[in-house]
Amino acid sequence: MSQWSPGWTESTPADSDWVLAMADGQVVRPTDGWLHAWSALEPLARRVPGPVYVGEWHQQPVYAVDVSHADIGNYETVPLRDALVLMDAAPAELLSTGSQVLHWWHDHQYCGRCGSETDRHPRERARWCDACQTPWYPRLAPCIIVVIRRENRLLLARSSRTKLYFFSLIAGFVEPGESIEAAVAREAKEETGLDVTNIRYQTSQPWPFPHQLMLGFFADYAGGELVLQEDEIAEADWYEPGALPPVPPLTTISGRLIRSMEETIRASEASN
Repeated sequence: MSQWSPGWTESTPADSDWVLAMADGQVVRPTDGWLHAWSALEPLARRVPGPVYVGEWHQQPVYAVDVSHADIGNYETVPLRDALVLMDAAPAELLSTGSQVLHWWHDHQYCGRCGSETDRHPRERARWCDACQTPWYPRLAPCIIVVIRRENRLLLARSSRTKLYFFSLIAGFVEPGESIEAAVAREAKEETGLDVTNIRYQTSQPWPFPHQLMLGFFADYAGGELVLQEDEIAEADWYEPGALPPVPPLTTISGRLIRSMEETIRASEASN
């Protein structure tokens, strides 16, 4: 059972409450974990906007604050992506929620309709424009990510946009007016030249770069030859279970989907 529970309240932190500190896309860590006691961080956070409540960790309130413009001294910093992808002990759900809430909190300090300064909504997680009576809620961008299966093999691809040497999955944003199943078929065709069928939902994961909701699918190969979209995919190929190149860890939705498809293929081979 997860020890993280996202939520919302108008309250401000007490001395013993936890605070997640972020600076320029990096997590600012204390020496003994990922969260600071508010009493220890308050002198640093006093000079920046926030903090904003994000939920509970082990039933203890957690707030997030952006300290990008403060002197963080000797605190250790870890890039958020490295924490989520490379560090198994990182509280991924907490870090993801805190980062996304902070990003939204600072992007909506001014009303996108009339330009007036916004403030906390009196009853819910939103920024409120009193001038034009408009609430501004956290944004979510739905994205699909898919394992394509061809007989006893699965398609893995290496992105041309990341420095991490992982082979992962085909992914992309859902377009306005498009179903998520249609997005799976379109992204597969655009990025690989392949047609897919039997598209079926598996699982989801929030992904804070900056505010995505990843929707994971399985799909079956239906035809076509690999023709890669070079600005997205550096290389791609079909792989059998047990003979995969480096893939993302189980802290990521891509890692879990890949492992799940491996198990599915092995189970189908065992039953034949």
